[in-house]
Amino acid sequence: MQVFNEQYLAGKRVLVTGASSGIGRQTAIALAACGARVCASGRDATRLQATLDALAGTGHGLLPLDLNGDDTITEAIQADAKAHGAFHGAFHSAGVSMVRPIKMCKRKQFDDVFASSVQSALAIARAMSLRGVMEDGGSLVFMSSVAGLRGQTGMSLYSAAKAAMDGMTRSLAVEFAPRGIRVNAVCAGAIETPMHSSLLTTLNDDSIEAYRSKHLLGFGQPDDVANAVTFLMGQGGRWMTGTSLVLDGGYTVR
Repeated sequence: MQVFNEQYLAGKRVLVTGASSGIGRQTAIALAACGARVCASGRDATRLQATLDALAGTGHGLLPLDLNGDDTITEAIQADAKAHGAFHGAFHSAGVSMVRPIKMCKRKQFDDVFASSVQSALAIARAMSLRGVMEDGGSLVFMSSVAGLRGQTGMSLYSAAKAAMDGMTRSLAVEFAPRGIRVNAVCAGAIETPMHSSLLTTLNDDSIEAYRSKHLLGFGQPDDVANAVTFLMGQGGRWMTGTSLVLDGGYTVR
């Protein structure tokens, strides 16, 4: 269901990472429905093309990237802006989920989780700080999680990465403020995506129901995040920066 006016983001160009599936894909669709020109980024070119085909409007593009935290991310975004025009917004949705007891967490797991979220977020922010890559008055949104706000068995690494995202959001908001660029994060609870479904396969029915019951309004949908990101990208969120917006169906109130 479309919530915002189809002209809400007219004339704006927005980068969306993780756009090949789940939250990233649905957010790309929502932004395009509001008039934005979307640059869809991710590793799988075939699935990215499927997202591109689902977007309303014209002027969209693809930017296949392996979001592994490498400096080439910054370079690729800078080159894209030079070729196709500066960005007015960016949503970093890509990331790796990790549920594993700390005794089984080694350097590789740490590197995988932090590279896809924290290091890649820094690389994107670095790109947006460069001349000609992001317009003044733009909006940068990171995908975070309530895992960074609440403890959960087996989620030490994932929680640490999301807490880092929230801290980074606050400092980047200060750094980008002179250009009127807003930096926010969305701290989501459980959203029904392919990644979420994969997690549930490791749980029995009682555990799934207990997990669901912690969310007072049940599990969320990708549209719930997409609507929040759309709001933050436009004039509705013009006075919000440095905020980790909790979007969790009531998970954190207990």
